[in-house]
Amino acid sequence: MTWIKICGNTSLADAQLSIDLGADALGFVFAESKRRVTPQQVAPIAAHLPDHVERVGVFYSRDAAEIATAVQQAHLTAVQLHGGLDLLLIKQLRERFGSEVRMIQTLHFVVGTDSGERLQEEIDEIVQAKLLDRVLVDSRVGNAGGGTGVAFDWKAARSVFQKASGNLRTIVAGGLRPDNVGEAIRELEPWGVDVASGVEASPGQKDPAKLRAFFEAARQ
Repeated sequence: MTWIKICGNTSLADAQLSIDLGADALGFVFAESKRRVTPQQVAPIAAHLPDHVERVGVFYSRDAAEIATAVQQAHLTAVQLHGGLDLLLIKQLRERFGSEVRMIQTLHFVVGTDSGERLQEEIDEIVQAKLLDRVLVDSRVGNAGGGTGVAFDWKAARSVFQKASGNLRTIVAGGLRPDNVGEAIRELEPWGVDVASGVEASPGQKDPAKLRAFFEAARQ
C-alpha cells in the first residue's frame, strides 16, 4: 500500500482529519512559505498525534544544530531536507540523530526542460553515501522548488524511479490532486506520495472533501 504524507499542516483539526483518513505522515513547513509554522506552534499539535504517524519537519536550513533544535522542540520523528543535496549536512544530522529520526532528501525534476539526468546523478550519490533511504522528487518551476501545484513529466521520470526503487524508497510530489494521484502511482510506482496544495481550500488550510477524495484515489 502506498505511503501517504499530507504536508503543509498548520492546525490540529487538519492533522487529525488526515490521520482519520489514513495518513502515514504529516508534514510541517519550517521554511519560508505561506504554510510556514514554528516549532512552538507544532509542539502542541504533535502532542496529540499517535505514535504510528510520522511527524516530518520540512527544512531549507543548512544548519544541523538549528534543525536538531527544531526537531526536539516540535517533537518531530523525521526531517525532510530542501535546498539541494548536501551530503555533509546529512552526515552531520545522522551523527546527531542516529536511527531515531528518519531523513528524506528532496530532489527536483525541472518542469518543461528536464531529462532526469541530474536527478539520476543525485540519486546515485545518495545510494553510494548510504546515509538515508528515502528521496522525495518534487517539481521545480523556475526558482520555486516546492508548493507550486505543478506536476513534472512522469513519463520522462519513470526510468529514474524504476532504477531507484531497488535502493531507495521513492516519494513523488508536485502537483498531485485527487484526479491525478492514481495516474502518478500507476506511472511511477513510487513507495509514497506527498501532497499539500492539491488538498487545500487555501494555503495551510485543508479541504475535507479534497482530502477524502485524495485518499480514496491513492488507495485504489
